[in-house]
Amino acid sequence: MMIVKVGGADGNDIDNVLIDLAPRKDFVLVHGGSKEVDSLAAALGRPPKFLTSPSGVVSRYTDAQTMEVFTMALAGKLNTQIVARLQSMGTKALGLTGADGGLLVGRRKEAVRAVDNRVNVELLDVLLKNGYVPVVCPPAMTEQGELINTDADRVAAKIAAALKADTLLLFTNVPGLLREPSDPSTLIKHVPRDQLEYFMNFAYGRMKKKLIAAKDALEAGVGKVVIASSNVEDPVERALSGLGTVIE
Repeated sequence: MMIVKVGGADGNDIDNVLIDLAPRKDFVLVHGGSKEVDSLAAALGRPPKFLTSPSGVVSRYTDAQTMEVFTMALAGKLNTQIVARLQSMGTKALGLTGADGGLLVGRRKEAVRAVDNRVNVELLDVLLKNGYVPVVCPPAMTEQGELINTDADRVAAKIAAALKADTLLLFTNVPGLLREPSDPSTLIKHVPRDQLEYFMNFAYGRMKKKLIAAKDALEAGVGKVVIASSNVEDPVERALSGLGTVIE
């Protein structure tokens, strides 16, 4: 079992990942959508706001109005487009938010508007056993039915742990973890799991969340995590062969 997360920030090529995934049946796809959220927020006159934690982790501030935009962009548009694209290539894909079937239930952390989630594994098992590929995106929900923002990388890590996945692939718009963020030639090809804290020093912006997600997944028993670029042909095959940053 493989869990694949593809980023939604500017510069990602989601279609490359979908084309490579379509012939496979042993995966769950998780996606973000920050570009879509930002574009819709700007069109509606609701510019995004971000918070930075003391450790440098950047999170989207999601009040009630922002949550509406977030849900419209991810669940209403992007998730449906991804499902339709996979269906067109012969994959039995089914789109889910964290609210569907109580897939992701958590609680809000007031300081940064993030959540801790638990995963409805039974729902995923039913879909997978019947040949469906779950395509998952935020938001999650609370026990009280409130929709809440959650980081898609960490959602992917939680799902990987819950399904006892062998591999978690995190696709982004850069080749992997870089020693110098602006220089792709400084790719760090391998990170031993017991040295993850040290390599956090090279993670900036959204990359820090990917390393945190990798740590979550590995500590929960996932075999390995690969952070790789979506902007190459056959990105899934390449990542599985070790192209990117392999953390194990």
